[in-house]
Amino acid sequence: MTTSRMDAGELIRRWRDRLDPVDAGITVGTRRRVPGVRREELAQLAGVSVDYLIRLEQGRATRPTDSVIGSLSRALQLSRDERDHLFRAAGLLPPGDRLIDDHIPPGVARILSRLGDQPLAVYAADWQLVRWTNPWSALLGDPNAVPAADRNLVRVVFSCDIGEFVRSERDAHHFEAALVSDLREAGARYPSDPRVGGLIDEMNARHPRFAELWQRAEVGVHTSDRKTIRHPTVGDITLDCDVLTAAGSDLKLVLYTAMPGSRDAELLEFLRVVNRPGSVFESGHERPVCARRPRVVNGNLLMDSE
Repeated sequence: MTTSRMDAGELIRRWRDRLDPVDAGITVGTRRRVPGVRREELAQLAGVSVDYLIRLEQGRATRPTDSVIGSLSRALQLSRDERDHLFRAAGLLPPGDRLIDDHIPPGVARILSRLGDQPLAVYAADWQLVRWTNPWSALLGDPNAVPAADRNLVRVVFSCDIGEFVRSERDAHHFEAALVSDLREAGARYPSDPRVGGLIDEMNARHPRFAELWQRAEVGVHTSDRKTIRHPTVGDITLDCDVLTAAGSDLKLVLYTAMPGSRDAELLEFLRVVNRPGSVFESGHERPVCARRPRVVNGNLLMDSE
């Protein structure tokens, strides 16, 4: 059977066997005997149920949605050509060149895997959150706690009181203006994309501050910043926030780092350690909950029992 005649389920099985678990951020044990990643692991990476993935691979789920195929493409770390082929094999049209692309190419997926111990997230051109690491969740809250449509930074900034960030009024206004300018640039690059067009229309209609900034017609991109985050467990933590652009795409990689040896680096490491699977953090909370609370005494991080 040639590749062009394979159905979507067969392609997914082949590409699942090809994917290196290490590149997918999966810890490999010594007793692992099969190549690639297991169904349960791929299902978790893609955010679909194992039962549905089994039915899809066996050809019993014949009408997968665009979002499911897109999620599987990202989890499998497919190239753009492979992603488009999977869409067609599933009976779907691949994302058009004039539409915002959420696809994470293999190189960016490997960066996420290698930097999985750092607060790192990937945003699309319209600031829609696409992927994030566990330390990101520990620092800023678990994005899984909110609907996917609400994981847009522009919508969050203008719709919510972002209490975890400590900013002067001047810094807050500068950040808002930078986001609006960046979104204007995305709208110009993707004039036919309904997602970015709908977001711009929604924000102009509902949020006077956004509409005011939009009328200024400023164009630019949001790059780097230094931010103080008011964390409910460790208190204020000041970090450098860098925004990197993946070559060949409009994806934005947002990375938080601290100066080595600083108190902020120590607090960031604490959050990383306690957020590991099986740690004292409880899952399912929008903000982290810790059974033992840290405090800083004479520059040292100590743990207090509740």
